[in-house]
This record gives sequence, structure tokens and C-alpha cells, in this order.
Amino acid sequence: MSRGDKSAYSDKQKRKAEHIEESYEAKGVSKDEAEARAWATVNKQSGGGNKSGSGTQKSETAKRADRKDSARRASATKHGHSPNAGRASSSRGRRGSTSLSDMTRDELMKKAAEQDVHGRSRMRKDDLIKALS
Repeated sequence: MSRGDKSAYSDKQKRKAEHIEESYEAKGVSKDEAEARAWATVNKQSGGGNKSGSGTQKSETAKRADRKDSARRASATKHGHSPNAGRASSSRGRRGSTSLSDMTRDELMKKAAEQDVHGRSRMRKDDLIKALS
């Protein structure tokens, strides 16, 4: 499908885009901008044109998890960290490690509770590491 080709969209998606476009034009947005915003909205809501085959569309829960993971990785990259730094793929990767920085915030909270660290509920991960060190 070439860019701008709407043939892969369902009739319902086309109607939705047209309705959104009309809404934007009524608010004074230019025709080109209104069309671009309308299709962007349809794409965001439905994931693009029709998908063929069974099981190709993700559930809302899976989409939400993917967005959350993507946001976490983007934030880590923005702050100069490797997206998976300090985060093992599963708890088995952390079992043998005693380093505080390898622990999750929840694990640090449990350890802080055991040591009765004052003010732990308001602490961030870095603060918990300092308090436990």
C-alpha cells in the first residue's frame, strides 16, 4: 500500500475519518490538516487498515502493555541508560545477586521495611539504595 492509499481501510474506518475530518474543519482547521489529523486518529484507534487472517489484532491489554514498555525504553534511552539496565528478564536473574541496584523498588521497599527505615514510603529507588547502604 503506497503512502496515502486508503484502499486497505474498511468502510467503517473511512466513515469515521470523514466524520473526524468534518469536525476539525468546523473548528477552523485547514482541510489538509483536518484530513491528516483524522487519519492519524483512525490509525491510533484501530491500528491502521484492515488486517487479514486470524489473531492479527492485539487485545487492548496487549497494546497497553506494549505502549508502557515502549515508553519505559524511550525514557531510559533519553536518560542515557540501556533500556534493560538494572532489570532482569525474570526474577531468576536476580536470585544470586546481592547488589541493591539490581533489585526492584518493591524489593528494596521490603528490605527497608525489614530494617525499619524511616520515611521509606516516600522514597524513590535511589533514595532507598542510599538508605540501605
